Amino acid sequence: MAEIRLTNVVKKFNEDEVVKNVNLTIADGSFTVIVGPSGCGKSTTLRMIAGLETPTSGDIWIGNDCVTNVAPGKRNIAMVFQNYALYPTMTVRKNIEFGLVNKKVPKAEREMLIQEISDIVGLSEHLDKKPQQLSGGQRQRVALARAMVKKPKVFILDEPLSNLDAKLRGQMRRELIQLHKRLGTTFIYVTHDQVEAMSMGDQIILLNKGVIQQVDSPMNMYHDPNNIFTAEFIGTPAMNILKREHLEFLLPNLFEDVAYIGFKPEHAKIMSELEEMPDHLIMKSEIVTTETLGAETIYTVTNQAGTMNIKSFSEPITNKKHVYIALHYDKLYFFNAQEERIRTITLDEKTIDSKPAIIGGV
Repeated sequence: MAEIRLTNVVKKFNEDEVVKNVNLTIADGSFTVIVGPSGCGKSTTLRMIAGLETPTSGDIWIGNDCVTNVAPGKRNIAMVFQNYALYPTMTVRKNIEFGLVNKKVPKAEREMLIQEISDIVGLSEHLDKKPQQLSGGQRQRVALARAMVKKPKVFILDEPLSNLDAKLRGQMRRELIQLHKRLGTTFIYVTHDQVEAMSMGDQIILLNKGVIQQVDSPMNMYHDPNNIFTAEFIGTPAMNILKREHLEFLLPNLFEDVAYIGFKPEHAKIMSELEEMPDHLIMKSEIVTTETLGAETIYTVTNQAGTMNIKSFSEPITNKKHVYIALHYDKLYFFNAQEERIRTITLDEKTIDSKPAIIGGV
């Protein structure tokens, strides 16, 4: 069993508290992604799980064992680093074998394990090459094979794809997902890239300034954010967040504890001409920029409520400066002054004007 639990974990460097009272459970066999901006504490959390850092306070459990003060080599964890950490003078075979030799695994068993793992990651024909003869993706596979050959309870991957180009990163993401399904082992993956988090993890842990913002499945985190930080971090482009006062006259009877109103770029409809759309907030806007991305178009527009991004899957609007943005009231998100989500608001005829609300006139 490789369920991992962190209970009241704090990590300080001198007086700087980089991880703040984290309580967390990582399920056995899950693919869990720890994501957040640079300096949020994600790599420090990972290093504490691996045993490379010791918590200032709190405990770390792997299965039924408290490993807070257990040496890294005795935790049955394998790490894959950003820089691969391969031995340049050794062949692929020797790199994979190195840890097994140190553990005094018999030669016949070593050879069997190397062949088995090499077949899984597609390295069989490269075993006699040295790292400098391999592509970036192949070197990453060597690092994975070296970790896999130890048959660990937990794989820890610290931004392993950040040195690869965009196309290769996409390919390696798919390969890691397939590898996890094949092995069924607990994967903990650290990244600052929300695309990697959304596409790979079955559980995402979002950190900011050492504090967990939300732990959820990718789609729950995307559709049901707990706070403004989550809403703005997950999604491309990010959720549009507007201050209440910018929409006050459109929602005159909105509950007093609402401080911010948000909506997702893809939930708004952009129109070159005004259409009658009951139960919609309509904003006359000016196009600032247009990004055509093939299947979708991203517009940056400005109006009396502010500047916002709109994602459209229709044909791009060209040669038009002024457009209309329509947003159904059901697609609004509400947040309080502490930037926490308010989920209890239902808009009705008492809250909104009976006529379509139009910012900027017609």
